[in-house]
Amino acid sequence: LSDLEVDHKDSNDSLWYIRYPLADGSGSLTIATTRPETMLGDTAVAVNPDDERYQDYVGKKIRLPLVGREIPIIADAAIDREFGTGALKVTPGHDPVDFELGKRHGLEQISILDGTAHINENGGAYRGLSREEARKQVVKDLEMAGLLEKIEPYRHSVGVCSRCDTIVEPMLSEQWFLRMREMADRAIKAVKDGDTTFYPKSWEKTFFNWLENIHDWCISRQLWWGHRIPAYRCVRCDHLIVAAERPSRCPECDGSDIVQDDDVLDTWFSSGLWPFSTLGWPEDTEDLRKFYPTSLMISGYDILFFWDARMIILGLHLTAGASIEQRVPFRSLYVHGMVRDPHGVKMSKTRGNVIDPLEIIEKYGTDALRFTLAIGAAPGTDIALSEDRILGYRAFANKIWNAARFLFVNLEKIEAAGATLDDLAAPDLRAAAPHRRGGGELPLVERWMYSRLARVAGEVNEALEEFRFHEAAHVVYHFFWHEFCDWYIEWVKPRLAGAEREDAVAAWRNLFAVFDSALRLLHPFMPFLTDELWRRMPQRSGARSIALERFPAPPSQWIDPLAEQQMALLQAVIEAGRQLRSDQKIDPKQKVEADFTASDAGVRALVETCLGPITRLAGFSALRFHDGGLDPAGGALRSSPQFDLRLGQSPADRQAETDRVSRQLGRLEQDLASKQERLADDAFRTRAPAHVVARLETAIQERRAECEKLRVRLAQLRGPDGPSRGG
Repeated sequence: LSDLEVDHKDSNDSLWYIRYPLADGSGSLTIATTRPETMLGDTAVAVNPDDERYQDYVGKKIRLPLVGREIPIIADAAIDREFGTGALKVTPGHDPVDFELGKRHGLEQISILDGTAHINENGGAYRGLSREEARKQVVKDLEMAGLLEKIEPYRHSVGVCSRCDTIVEPMLSEQWFLRMREMADRAIKAVKDGDTTFYPKSWEKTFFNWLENIHDWCISRQLWWGHRIPAYRCVRCDHLIVAAERPSRCPECDGSDIVQDDDVLDTWFSSGLWPFSTLGWPEDTEDLRKFYPTSLMISGYDILFFWDARMIILGLHLTAGASIEQRVPFRSLYVHGMVRDPHGVKMSKTRGNVIDPLEIIEKYGTDALRFTLAIGAAPGTDIALSEDRILGYRAFANKIWNAARFLFVNLEKIEAAGATLDDLAAPDLRAAAPHRRGGGELPLVERWMYSRLARVAGEVNEALEEFRFHEAAHVVYHFFWHEFCDWYIEWVKPRLAGAEREDAVAAWRNLFAVFDSALRLLHPFMPFLTDELWRRMPQRSGARSIALERFPAPPSQWIDPLAEQQMALLQAVIEAGRQLRSDQKIDPKQKVEADFTASDAGVRALVETCLGPITRLAGFSALRFHDGGLDPAGGALRSSPQFDLRLGQSPADRQAETDRVSRQLGRLEQDLASKQERLADDAFRTRAPAHVVARLETAIQERRAECEKLRVRLAQLRGPDGPSRGG
């Protein structure tokens, strides 16, 4: 096992305190251990040289209990004086820390376990016992000999195999190692110099920390599969030969009986060769020159050290004939999180919380699963995957399908009215400017839609370029569902069904062009659905697949801030009307009259111009315009800095409206006080940029105006005939 394949888990265990008698019979030292069976392989007892309790013992001998072997008492600064009694048993054959300590002091390395974790011949009377059985017997024998001082409960971290969860038993074995220091430094330099860039950048710090503290890499494994170690031994003289090909004779004794080492290379060593070994390396092939390095590697953080770092290390070392720019295996490394269960727990067959992707795909569709994973892939976080989330994005797929069906139905109607396919899908449709009826001015809703398309395409391209896949998915989701389906389609429906053929064709062509671009923006996330729908739409001659189309990049001149501002205002009016209807629990099928007023003549003119879509989408039978303020006593009222909107209401509704306005006023007053306090802070005014201060001042003015309007409305609602209770 590699150290990276060992997980550490907290375990409730015991700490055994054992007396080790001094060889001269003058007393004993008490040591504490969590693995009493390994004392059979002890070769020293170590203390800290600064520990006054044991300074007189250093250099003396201990007689090892149950074994009788004499071992030295040594001093080493690495010993923790606070653990146990401060005197520690040293077992170089079965503990990595003790192994290093033993090397420093020239201690004997005794292995007491065989390959099946049973005591071997070095364990004396305990030979043949498993490590668990040996522990019980050793403790029992120590107790009978009067050498077990006490046992305490102890919680500590235990190493377990990452695959089977079995406790790992350290032991000595002959292995092949790769010296890492120089190669690790070269990899650190390459990343710091920008030859390979990490996304997100925060993973570079983790990468550097591991390489700066790296150990030599054990590259041999005792498995039945893998690349055999290219090392050969002469049976006659035991001479070792490392060579690419099997030698025919031993260079030392001229013997011909040559056997290859049984070990295989660590899987990750072989995997680390992948970027260049697949391209004909070590030969200078055309493929190697053309495709090495690649542009992007996408990887989970769980194999950042297993694979990604080793590809960089081996690429830099083994392609050393090229320039530094040609030697890194990839220019960019995108590190993504792990997919976990709905509670954020790592999926495991043992826990039974594994989600089978094939079952999910069968149930919800591939695109719904892909989109769920993409929109949840925020940098530096894991994905908590649940069927509820996947179900939500299956609904998104259904929304897209229904939008396409709406387009196809209207296409048939328009064709039946005499429009030709050339009218509806001109070859230059995607490159042309938005289609204008008769060459006239583009309607506001189309100016807004094309402006939003241009902005969204820019945001998606930028997010994908920076590997912020969750942001790109969120932007496309919001644009497709809310702006395109909920607003644009609903707004233009009457034009598509209208009697004027030219207007219907213009509306359909614009709808088609935006839908086509939206499908292409969505294609990386939902490839199957988007390609299926795209093929069913009228396409220019020679078009084969949406995957081969150019990714949308609308011209910047399509961006129209005024159209976006005006549509935002109209949407606010419609949403205010819908909220009033919801508050009053008005039947969705029932049309109601509403009253509107705005102090700005431009706002009123805009609403009057778009009266048809507003009344239809808000569910109004009529919208009456007023020059002055609206009396809240006349109905439920909604206000904004730009307008007031009112519906009629009953006395009970008026009481509910009084309570609602009171709560809204309280929230606004609290927000206003917070902003005023911030603006009054001299430190904020001094350090904040001028535009930030100006924006805060504008927000305060707007809040004051809103609060004043709410106070007036509340006073009107609480008039002589109004409700007496509430805020």
